[in-house]
Amino acid sequence: MLWCGKDETSMIFDRNGASCMSQSVLQHTAYSVLNLSSVTEGGTIKDSFEHSMDLAKKAEKWGYHRYWLAEHHNMEGVASSATSVLIGYIAGGTEKIRVGSGGIMLPNHSSLVIAEQFGTLETLYPGRIDLGLGRAPGTDQLTARALRRNLHNGEDFPEQLEELRQYFKPTGQVKKHVRAVPGEGLDIPIWLLGSSGFSARLAGELGLPFAFAAHFSPKNTIPALELYRQSFRPSDVLKKPYAMVGVTVFAADQTERAEYLATSHYQRFLSLIRNTPGKLKAPVESMDGLWSPYEKAMVDEQLSSTMIGDKQKVKKELEAFIEATQADEVMINSDMFDHQERMRSYEIIADIFQGEQEK
Repeated sequence: MLWCGKDETSMIFDRNGASCMSQSVLQHTAYSVLNLSSVTEGGTIKDSFEHSMDLAKKAEKWGYHRYWLAEHHNMEGVASSATSVLIGYIAGGTEKIRVGSGGIMLPNHSSLVIAEQFGTLETLYPGRIDLGLGRAPGTDQLTARALRRNLHNGEDFPEQLEELRQYFKPTGQVKKHVRAVPGEGLDIPIWLLGSSGFSARLAGELGLPFAFAAHFSPKNTIPALELYRQSFRPSDVLKKPYAMVGVTVFAADQTERAEYLATSHYQRFLSLIRNTPGKLKAPVESMDGLWSPYEKAMVDEQLSSTMIGDKQKVKKELEAFIEATQADEVMINSDMFDHQERMRSYEIIADIFQGEQEK
């Protein structure tokens, strides 16, 4: 029986050292959804939630492994601020896909409240809930102050994480004066999220799975993943490192169409650079005249890992990306203005993975 696996250089070999180049890295890579619940110009927040549910149901059907929602605040174009509530809504409308946070910005919250919220979710939807944690505010400083009342800027994140993990331990294992009910004794997978080296090292040292935001921090991707793997210590959670990498992909039936649809994403990042965030804009025929050469360079650099194209082009780029990162899983963001176009993008991406995994 032929068995193929990856060596350090990402080449693929069988047990006898013979090349297995016919086998794609996509064959053993899980694929998942990152959803921002974007609010479009001319659309409503209710539309955003309904579209999020529609995508979740289809993603489950198309073989996506998990579906994560991101915490952002004070942004009229992102509706997933009450992340835990939205996770419950999505989990309630689906049957088996894992649903979780990508992520909860832990410094914005009490560890006890997060333990109770996710304990509730895990009780309602057992074996399907993920708790992805970040340490950034997910917003501006003024809103961060409104959320937290006292600002630590995430410096005490390791201590807050340990406090949260203690709340999930069974009664009797630790001496507790305060208990998370529900939450106590539940096995809820905790992931650390990051766009730099801090969370990569911490995830490695604690033996936790790590998710890296390559979709907006492409330059740091390989260094952070290397740091995670080098820092990794086996734990009760994981015996070996498990890395998921977030990436933005715009797929369409023709590359020209995908390039057109991607301009909504470019406009969103341009507005962030200008500190004028708003709702997701309709695509445009050309970005020329909308940005300066300097702004274009900034957006291009931040979005350099973005994949745009038809099925064949996206497949090649996904294979190259997974070979370079050695990702165990990729989390796909495909934030388009038109809901049906976005659904088609996720369907094409699922076809790419399923086409290899069914071989």
